[in-house]
Amino acid sequence: MESNTKNLQEFEALVSVPEEQLQWLEENSTISNYTDGEFITEEQGKIEGPHFILEGKVYLFIKQGKENREIGMLSKGRIYGYLPYSRSKNAGVNSKAVGDVKIMTFNTDKIREMIHDHFELTQALVHLMNNRVRDFTAFQQQNDKMAALGKMAAGLAHEINNPTAALVSDSLSLREHQRFAPTVLKEMVSLHLEASQIDEIIKELSKILSTEKPILNLKERSKKEEIIADWLDERNIENGEDLSEIFVDFNFSMENLKVFDTLIPKNAQSFVFNWFMNILGTEKLIQDIETSSRRIAELIKSIKIYTHMDRGSEKMASNIHDSIRNTLSILGYKLRKGNVELDERYDQTLPLVMAYTGQLNQVWTNLIDNALDSMEINKKGKITITTERDGEFVKISINDDGPGIPENIKSNIFDPFFTTKEIGKGTGMGLETVQRIILKHNGSVKVESVPGSTTFIICIPISNSIDADKN
Repeated sequence: MESNTKNLQEFEALVSVPEEQLQWLEENSTISNYTDGEFITEEQGKIEGPHFILEGKVYLFIKQGKENREIGMLSKGRIYGYLPYSRSKNAGVNSKAVGDVKIMTFNTDKIREMIHDHFELTQALVHLMNNRVRDFTAFQQQNDKMAALGKMAAGLAHEINNPTAALVSDSLSLREHQRFAPTVLKEMVSLHLEASQIDEIIKELSKILSTEKPILNLKERSKKEEIIADWLDERNIENGEDLSEIFVDFNFSMENLKVFDTLIPKNAQSFVFNWFMNILGTEKLIQDIETSSRRIAELIKSIKIYTHMDRGSEKMASNIHDSIRNTLSILGYKLRKGNVELDERYDQTLPLVMAYTGQLNQVWTNLIDNALDSMEINKKGKITITTERDGEFVKISINDDGPGIPENIKSNIFDPFFTTKEIGKGTGMGLETVQRIILKHNGSVKVESVPGSTTFIICIPISNSIDADKN
């Protein structure tokens, strides 16, 4: 039989292993050849190996629904499969041949003998396992960040779209209003109003504009519009219905109208009131532009805070409520689209907590996004977020009134790659990420679920917190 010891000596991971140990490795291994597309190992099957790739390439992937999620591509000189001291009993990935592949597979039953008698070989493989864990963790954390940023980007696109579209529309309307300014000026001159009259009219109008607008229900608004429209019609004022709507918008009262009735000559009232409509329309457009601009500014502020995940790895003083609100702001479109009511019950006396802010943003994103997805089937829903102090912990509860988590899968929801979502919608890493991040904060996460109510409860220790009144 052709010896493969020379081949094994060229493996980067095995360069420091004595030749006699590599010979022993070969003697206790089997050689297998695979053709293009042939499975070498299958996910959840009994883990074997280690496998040493002597020729060709091996494609590693996991099955997610009917799709394959690529883990990596290994070529000649690489090692995968079971390694010394590994606790795994089942293969976590599938492996498939790319082209013609030659694999040497060690007899896993001989691992104890390897550990006892062949120190350098064992050390090399353990070192390989440590590198694998480190690389996979880095890969997983980057994927987690990208997944959270992807959700943020999707929500942000919708959130910014509305105010930017409003800005464009209002800007065009404002331009149209300004085009009539010369005509209005000409008409105003033709009325031969005294400067003192115009001053009094503008003074009264300014007073109305400076008052706070009341919030009226539909019935109250309709009644007020009707009264004002009737008053305008009695005086043959043109566009009475349109005027009544915008007068109610700006809180015109009957007392205001009576004052104008005494200030404005009868022959000028129709024009002046319609001039008001142009002024108020312009004012309303400016207010809408201001509102849209402020909304965009708030979103940008939320993004700056949210993307702390791309900063250093140090903990920083974090306001749990700001962190949650920023996430809600970015997911606002999805809340409205899903017809979801939001109930926020925050204990405002909670201290600031030393935390990895960006990572907590990932936690809230995953939990709230999952809650929204679960309620899609009902076409509506309610999310209740509660914060409180629980002994030496800050306790955050996120509840939704979706269908709940089936009892038979409840124990699996924190497992890597486990998902009940349709293909392309879930990676199965969201709740695993939540658990890993909270454990990194020395906290805990648990779930309580019955049909119609699911609550994720996060507890973060506050022993290292910073009191809010000190900041």
